Amino acid sequence: MARAALGWGVRDLAKEAGVSPDTISRLERGEEILPRTLTAIRATLESAGVEFFEDDRGDGVIKLRDRQE
Repeated sequence: MARAALGWGVRDLAKEAGVSPDTISRLERGEEILPRTLTAIRATLESAGVEFFEDDRGDGVIKLRDRQE
């Protein structure tokens, strides 16, 4: 969802995070990836303006920071 919110394709996120497109696809299918790889992807998304948090039910939610911050 975060990738789509940025308007990025699988290849865009993979390039920015320094991972393969297959890795992004595996992540999006819910398959296990290395923790350091997940950290790199999350850091890439956060630096692009995505904020991650949990709602009151513990579900993961994202929002985009105002680009003027």
